[in-house]
Amino acid sequence: MILDVDLRHQQGAFTLEARFQSQGRLTALFGPSGSGKTTLVNAIGGLIRPAGGRICVRGRVLVDTQQRVFVPKHRRRIGYVFQEARLFPHLNVEQNLQFGRWFTPRRERAADFRAVTELLGLGHLLKRWPSTLSGGEKQRVAIGRALLSDPHLLLMDEPLASLDEERKGEIYPYIERLRDEGNVPMVLVSHSVPEIARLATSIVVLNNGRIVASGPASDILRHTRFFPQAGPVEAGALVETHVLRHEEAFGLTVLQAAAGPLTVSRLDLPVGSPVRVRLRARDVILSLTPLEGVSALNVLPGIVAALEEAGGSSVDVTLACGEDEIVASVTRKSVERLGLKVGQPVHAIIKSIAFDREALGTVQAGNM
Repeated sequence: MILDVDLRHQQGAFTLEARFQSQGRLTALFGPSGSGKTTLVNAIGGLIRPAGGRICVRGRVLVDTQQRVFVPKHRRRIGYVFQEARLFPHLNVEQNLQFGRWFTPRRERAADFRAVTELLGLGHLLKRWPSTLSGGEKQRVAIGRALLSDPHLLLMDEPLASLDEERKGEIYPYIERLRDEGNVPMVLVSHSVPEIARLATSIVVLNNGRIVASGPASDILRHTRFFPQAGPVEAGALVETHVLRHEEAFGLTVLQAAAGPLTVSRLDLPVGSPVRVRLRARDVILSLTPLEGVSALNVLPGIVAALEEAGGSSVDVTLACGEDEIVASVTRKSVERLGLKVGQPVHAIIKSIAFDREALGTVQAGNM
């Protein structure tokens, strides 16, 4: 188990009670402001001493209040990346990166400087000064510095929150690559559903200091009730696909999923490349019969697997489409009008708008 947490902590009028386990390569802590995300990650990192409980990282006990165990933060072997990069302005990029090594005894240093700089695309920046870097470049340097301390776990507290969408788009591929190719598991604090849908392999949802849900990202994102602030606008299914072919004449790419082929705008990826697709619940329309004479390119046959009240007038309809499961958010009136019930064959019509760049991300097989 990568992360095993069972703790209680009082901070003023706020009480955090968190109990979960995660085996994910990238575990996202998600919730609204004030839900306890930063308090939880600070407890894992050793920045606060919880009132009670136990924290175990990769089999190593860091906190056990019953046994009076509290490993100080400088001995936890945990890297920390904050919202701001916090680079030393008087050191160039290479010197900032090398600073990370000072926290690890020489005989225990395993991280390879060249491998880290290549992984994060920093080779051409080594002689630059922090003041000349973009926000995304600064955060990549901060991540590299943390990795060079040879951490057993990397904590990232909303590292992209201060970046605009263009800078976020630049850094996403590097975090994906670190998730898939690196050997350091990560915990990412975020309040962005698109962000965790693209990056996370596991998700822990918090609200008012309590764990609402935890599990694989593909399971958690399927339930709109876990995301009341975003609801069906953002929640949906994660589907693992690969590039089947490109249709150059139309500027399209065909992705192959277990559920069937999915057509999206042209992707600059070679045939065979793995791609994670987020099918938002709001972008799935249900039909009892196959449609003809419509513009929709993506129509998948499926079976109703579950009907779940999502609050208000909405119902989450989970469909088994081959080996994939997708979810549609429909009204209770539509469920009654169509006579939807478990086991019923239906067709899922997916709007092309669902496949924007924010909904797509690269992922290596087995890392969903």
